[in-house]
Formats: sequence, structure tokens, C-alpha cells
Amino acid sequence: MSRPFLDLTTLHAGLRDELLAACARVIDGGQYIHGDQCLQFEAAFAAYCASPHCLGVGNGLDALHLALRALGIGPGDEVIVPAHTFIATWLAVDHAGATPMPVDVRTDTANLDPALIEAAITPRTRAILAVHLYGQPADLDAINAIATRHGLAVVEDAAQAHGARYKGKPVGSLGDAAGFSFYPGKNLGALGDGGAVTCREAALAEKIASLRNYGSPKKYFAESRGYNSRLDELQAALLNVKLAHLEAWNASRRAIAAIYLERLASLPGLALPVVSAWAEPVWHLFTVRCGRRDELAEKLTARGIGNAMHYPLPPHRQAAYADRRLAAGTFPVAEKISAETLSLPIDPTMCADDAHQVADAVVAIVNESRTTP
Repeated sequence: MSRPFLDLTTLHAGLRDELLAACARVIDGGQYIHGDQCLQFEAAFAAYCASPHCLGVGNGLDALHLALRALGIGPGDEVIVPAHTFIATWLAVDHAGATPMPVDVRTDTANLDPALIEAAITPRTRAILAVHLYGQPADLDAINAIATRHGLAVVEDAAQAHGARYKGKPVGSLGDAAGFSFYPGKNLGALGDGGAVTCREAALAEKIASLRNYGSPKKYFAESRGYNSRLDELQAALLNVKLAHLEAWNASRRAIAAIYLERLASLPGLALPVVSAWAEPVWHLFTVRCGRRDELAEKLTARGIGNAMHYPLPPHRQAAYADRRLAAGTFPVAEKISAETLSLPIDPTMCADDAHQVADAVVAIVNESRTTP
């Protein structure tokens, strides 16, 4: 078979007329920065996340950074982060002037392990940045309880989790603030960069709104040294179109994931995602863990099946953080996950037959590998 890892061309082809009409509305409307389309999207996405406030920003990294800044986090502060995540989680803390303090993750979900958080808290800790990795919610009740005991803020990194739910509640409404990315490959993706912050408190929303606009709550009057990070009006218009389809797309992802979970469950040497009873993931990624990951990836590629490694090197082992001198073995679970994880194709353009063919290939390759030294 020929199955790309992610087929955005086919996805957008089905929306072509709607997307072109959205572009025309922006062109004809004459508002190109934070106009009606952006305001409409902010209101709709806030409602979707069951959050009182949504602020569109330039990208997902900015969303996290501005949330931290608005919470008053800066130089001298520390923020708890997962040891296994996309590096933007750590960079957001750095960009705020604070220090990311990694904590190892759970083997079953690859999310932040609440049992390890309190040992990492110091007098300088100001917040916990919890990632809903791969579209699977982190255990926010446990994390919020720790934060409450220690007087810490909680920021959700929901860049991969649009529509995921924790104990029936949408992510983006579970902490003090949440950062979303609308990078094109996300469950809700723009046709370029984009991001948003959702939050509970009106005062925090006002700070974020000011920071994203040069630190100016009023044009030409800057109250702080802010940034230029606004959700583009054209991208907002496209996101308005796509938001209406998000629930159906997430349902399609769940159907594909269910096939993978059933078909691959009994394969020796292959570890599958574990879904907690309280979690409703949206399967931004479907990851498997395999001791012979590179071989599996190579053989899937040879069969025309797209795949990807998320993420092959944890942040503490990246050259960007060499100055932290966090040696190999410091976070063993994160390092093991990074060395073994492979993402299989999953997107709303797939049908059941596609998923079964991918599963057939994985079964065949794993079984062949068991007989090969």
C-alpha cells in the first residue's frame, strides 16, 4: 500500500470550497489583523474548550510563553516540565526567562508523572507545565492538587490535544491557562502557523491580550515590553471553517486507534498506548514502542507506509540544553520512550481498510523480526 503518515492534501481537498470562501471573506472584508474572523474564532474556540477566555496568538510556542509571562513568571523562577515532550515546552519557559525543571514521565502514557513532581519542587518553583502528549490528557486532578498545596500555577500544554477530555472536561479548561498550537499537522490545524491561549481569569486574559500586542492594551500606549504575536486574520478564517469539522475528525481518529489497539494488542515486543479510564484522547499521534524501532520504521517505509519518531532525543539530551549537564540516564523513562517510540499513520482521511492494512504490515514485520537474530 501507499499510505502517507499525514495526508493534509486530501483533507483540505474536501474543504476546498469552504476554505476559498473563507479567504474571500477576509480579502473582501478589509480587516487583516485581529478583525471579525479572529474575534469569531476566539469566541468559538473558548466555547469549545469550556473556557471563559481565548486569545489568538502567533503560534503554540508563543501561547505557552505568553501564558507564563502573564502569570508573572520570569528570571529566577523555575517551572516543572516533563522530561519527554517536544522541545517547545521547555523553550517557552526559557523565553519567559525562567528555568525548566524536568521531571520524568509515566511509562504507560508518556505524560508527566505526578508521583515525582513534589521531589522536584524548590522555593523557586512557580508553576507546573503539564503536557497532554500525543493527544492524551495528563492527570490534571493529581497535578492541580500538588499545585494547590505548594501555591503553584498550572499551565496546560494542549498543543496536541484539541478536543481531548479529562473526566468529562475539555482540556484547556483544567489549569490556570492553556496553550494550543494550530500548526498544520495538528488535529485543528491552520494553513500556516497559529496558536491560542485559553484561561479562566479576565485579568489574566487582559495581560495576555496586551503582551501579544507590543504590551499595549491601547494602541500606541505600551504598559509593558510586549511582543508582536497575533493570530493572523486569514488563518483565523480558515480555522473557523475547520473547527466545525473537528469533532467528526477526532471521531475518525478514535476509530482508527481502536483498530490499532485491537489488532496489535497481542504482539510480543510491542507496547501500545494505555488509556486511563478517565481519559478521552484525541489521538493526535498513535505511538507504539518497540525495542527494534528503527528496523520497524525502515521496513514500514519500504512498504510505502509513512511513520515518524516523536521524539527521538529528549530535551535534556539536546545540544540546546548541553549547558544543563543532564547526563544520559538522568530521566530513564523519558530516554527509553525516546529510543523506542514510533508513530503510525492516523488522520481523518483514513478508512478502516487503511488501518487494517497498516496493522497487517506491523504484524508481519514484528513476526518476521522475532525469527531474525
